[in-house]
Amino acid sequence: MFHPKLFEGRNVVVTGAGRGIGLEVARLFLDCGAHVLVHVGRTPGGALPDFLLEAQAERRAFLVAADFLVEEGVRQFASAVQDRFDAVHVLVNNAGTMVGRFPADELTDDQYETVVQLNQNSVVGLTRDLLPMMKKTGDAAIVNTVSISALTGGSPGSAIYSASKAFVSTYSKALARELAPSGIRVNCVSPGTIATDFHERYSSAEKLEATRKTIPLQRLGTPEDCAPAYLFLAAGSLSGYITGQVIEINGGQLIC
Repeated sequence: MFHPKLFEGRNVVVTGAGRGIGLEVARLFLDCGAHVLVHVGRTPGGALPDFLLEAQAERRAFLVAADFLVEEGVRQFASAVQDRFDAVHVLVNNAGTMVGRFPADELTDDQYETVVQLNQNSVVGLTRDLLPMMKKTGDAAIVNTVSISALTGGSPGSAIYSASKAFVSTYSKALARELAPSGIRVNCVSPGTIATDFHERYSSAEKLEATRKTIPLQRLGTPEDCAPAYLFLAAGSLSGYITGQVIEINGGQLIC
């Protein structure tokens, strides 16, 4: 798919890479020769695929657990990156989830703050902390995961999650303008309805089937459908004149 040396000698950070889209993104970067610091989730010791463990043994992957629900967790993760790399060429801010479905009239302060911390504040904090390492390179790239719900508003109970993803989308466009003089490009990947454990937790089988029927390609997406876009946006040789953009990956769902 991509040249096996496309990211040779490049240092890549991928958050939310213990499963789903993030895990597939980490796999592709490793396949293309990168050294990848992989955020594997909140706590260490979870089950991980063989390819990650093999890459760790070969010192191509560095596995770090961190809890982004607390500000200290973001800073600790940034410190782990600083301890491992002297520069960062690619930052993929993928960590985040809906947390739960919260009706607007029942939303608590704790629920609101949790969703915003995980999906919004952690992106801002980690980007801030790693920018000095990215500016060293002169040609770094940031790729942020947003969501189709940033445009559609999502389904009932997901208002704060959807709004937090819209924040990241707008934040990314502003960063793209601000960081262009430093040679840093900033773009987003916006998945539609992707068949991962995200929807196993937050959507019923009936809801997913109803959604599938509305998608022109007549199927839900997969992590494999999404991951190549991250590498495309991260590779200056492929997308060096693209910044401040959002790539929508949804099988045509957005046009219906």
